[in-house]
Amino acid sequence: MNEEMLREIVKSVISQMDIDKQPKESNIAATSSANTNCNMNNTCSETEDDEDLVDITSAEFSKKINVPNPKDEKALRQFKSATPARIGVWRTGDRPLVETMLCFRADHAVAIDSVFSTVDEKLIDELNFIKLQTKVNSKDEHITRPDLGRELNEESMKLLREKCIKNPQIQVVVCDGLSSKAIEANIKDVLAAFMQGLSVYNIKVGTPVFVKYGRVGAMDVIGEALNAEAAIMFVGERPGLVTAESMSAYMVYNPRKGAPEAERTVLSNIHSGGTPTVEAGAHIATIMKRILDEKASGINLKK
Repeated sequence: MNEEMLREIVKSVISQMDIDKQPKESNIAATSSANTNCNMNNTCSETEDDEDLVDITSAEFSKKINVPNPKDEKALRQFKSATPARIGVWRTGDRPLVETMLCFRADHAVAIDSVFSTVDEKLIDELNFIKLQTKVNSKDEHITRPDLGRELNEESMKLLREKCIKNPQIQVVVCDGLSSKAIEANIKDVLAAFMQGLSVYNIKVGTPVFVKYGRVGAMDVIGEALNAEAAIMFVGERPGLVTAESMSAYMVYNPRKGAPEAERTVLSNIHSGGTPTVEAGAHIATIMKRILDEKASGINLKK
């Protein structure tokens, strides 16, 4: 295939997507080939027009109206602003629009990337976490063997006992879980607000730890080993097609191996489109104060 043929293919694709009829600001990243110069070796260089491309995985882009001449555009906009669900995406014949399919595939790719990526080591070092790892040795094993993600390996258990404060009121655990992007996007702001809230209540906090390849149950093992009165785990939740940055906080009084799930108190959907990070951190500090005062969590915590 020569360079001229490649240009013709690009022009044909752009024509089918009807890009020229859309406002400039609605151009999407998937059409970047229109603004790219490629040679026979598949080496491409971006042009200045690339700066106008929009992130098709952003919340703002999902609010775009694709339905031509809607009967009640105001109501449709209100509907779309109230939910991240894929509504009003429209169609061409009996199939979705190219743009709609590209958005779907882009969101799916982001979710997969979040599951299989790892939390940036620089972030872990910046926050001075003690680095621990479960009995899992790879991402594939992490996904297929959740039981191993609830246990620390021998080296991490030794490090836990040697480096961490014993008998804290609250042991803080941060875990990659099933979304590394969730931790990277939220943990700094949430943790700052949470720690500030605990300091107001004069609550003794243990040495924060980061668990690689972890599951929620790992907080029980850690809390029990350090004899913590209560424990909290900030964990990346399984990403969906709305966001890959949702983080949750699991809290438990008297953490111990085999603690029933009903004893956990959970605050979920911590992300830019859900519960804001700073608000979540402050609220979680208040919940932890109640847990310590009432010596209970989960269904045992008074309403």
